[in-house]
Amino acid sequence: MKYIPIALVIIRFLIGPFLLLDAVDGKTSVWFMVGFVAAFLSDIFDGVIARRLGVSTPQLRQADSWADVSFYICVFASAWLVHFDVVIAFSTPLLMVLFAQIAWWIVNLVKYGKPASYHTYSAKAWGITLFIATVALFGFDYAGIALWLAIIIGIIHSVEEIFMTIVLPTWTHDVLSIFHALRLRRDLKSEI
Repeated sequence: MKYIPIALVIIRFLIGPFLLLDAVDGKTSVWFMVGFVAAFLSDIFDGVIARRLGVSTPQLRQADSWADVSFYICVFASAWLVHFDVVIAFSTPLLMVLFAQIAWWIVNLVKYGKPASYHTYSAKAWGITLFIATVALFGFDYAGIALWLAIIIGIIHSVEEIFMTIVLPTWTHDVLSIFHALRLRRDLKSEI
């Protein structure tokens, strides 16, 4: 039982390349959506199960974050292959999200020497909006509001986590928001 969460992380990590393989010819089959939904569900349940089993370790949370990054790189590459026109039409806002994420990485690497693994509410909101935007794009050939919402939430999420890294004195996982980070910082200072 204790290996279920890491198995779900590995499954999500492995599904990404299969999605990309399905998109390489410029179109996707029904299996793209099946794989995408399976990966999304694995992302939800790996953390839930890990916490219930008491195996939510920093290493598992980092592996979960890396699986998310690699998975969504494959989804983006699939969108590039299948919906190139949408990617070009949204290139400026998509680049804004990319730059926000790069800034997040740089701030974390400079301060902690590794990426953060906060799993914030804003990260969950971003994951949900990415799910909606991906289903809209690949399932219904629609970007519009769904993609705009994912972009806006992605930028908010990145900015929040940059501030969290600035606020928190040491690397910490599973901090749910900037408010939790400020409380944690206050608690850590009071212990000194």
